[in-house]
Amino acid sequence: MSGEALRSVDLRKIYQSRGTPPVEALTGVSMEVHRGERVALLGRNGAGKTTFLKIASTLLRPTSGSVEVFGFDIARSPEKARPYIAVVPQEGKPFFHLTPREQIYTYLRARGFARETAKARTEESLERMGLNEFADRLSVTLSGGQRQRTMVATVIATEAPLLFLDEPTIGMDPFARREVWSSLRSLTQKGSTILLTTHYLDEAEVLSNRLYIVERGAVLSAGTAEELKASVGGTLKVLIPSGAVQVEQFRSFGTCVTDGLSLTVIVNPHTLGDVMEIVERSEMTATVGPVTLEEAFLRAVGRSINED
Repeated sequence: MSGEALRSVDLRKIYQSRGTPPVEALTGVSMEVHRGERVALLGRNGAGKTTFLKIASTLLRPTSGSVEVFGFDIARSPEKARPYIAVVPQEGKPFFHLTPREQIYTYLRARGFARETAKARTEESLERMGLNEFADRLSVTLSGGQRQRTMVATVIATEAPLLFLDEPTIGMDPFARREVWSSLRSLTQKGSTILLTTHYLDEAEVLSNRLYIVERGAVLSAGTAEELKASVGGTLKVLIPSGAVQVEQFRSFGTCVTDGLSLTVIVNPHTLGDVMEIVERSEMTATVGPVTLEEAFLRAVGRSINED
């Protein structure tokens, strides 16, 4: 293997359907994922995250631009890139007629693992993802969260050099999500590289070494969580639920972001007292807390990650 784990240059994708206007899902995405990194694509539903992953994992052809996986151009030589890739698709489900144990083992054997290695990795992955209790039940009888854990366990067991995970923890309870996070950290310590999509801000912040904020098919911001938070312009956020109508009163104190009727003002400690004085004088309520990744997202995108 040579080159970066993943490198895209001016990647574009246009969907065209007869009788409807073309839809530009990606508008020129360029990014790099270094070996051993965990990188998150953070964005709202429809931002282009899944389209990017489908192209990068050789499941979809781009309209223009290029993607290289360990130096292999995925459009020209997809068969050379695929052995290094494992994917958890957003809509993926385990085979309904297989148990989780059978699903994982069969997938590993199909990828060329020897029987004993496949058996050992299957048992390790079942244990890691807390699936032993359900390991011998048909997948059709499992809950949505249990099926998702099976899909993640299947891909984790490969320990592939490059893993693509599209919303890997969707439908999972908080404990299962943290098991996934722990497993992904372990994989990168062993040398794997991970690119995941998520619209969970806490997941992006806790799990990723770097992240890209994506909106309408374009990269708006990139960096570590701390770098993105620092770009907001302050260390404290003042959330005023009914403050949007009076936003002009607060602009001189720092970055202001409206979200419906609410207003978030990013300030530094020395101006907090003046902001709270206006809040009190206007008979409004406010809460104060540290700046989080949500403020960085709001600043980049201009709206909440959950707003369609």
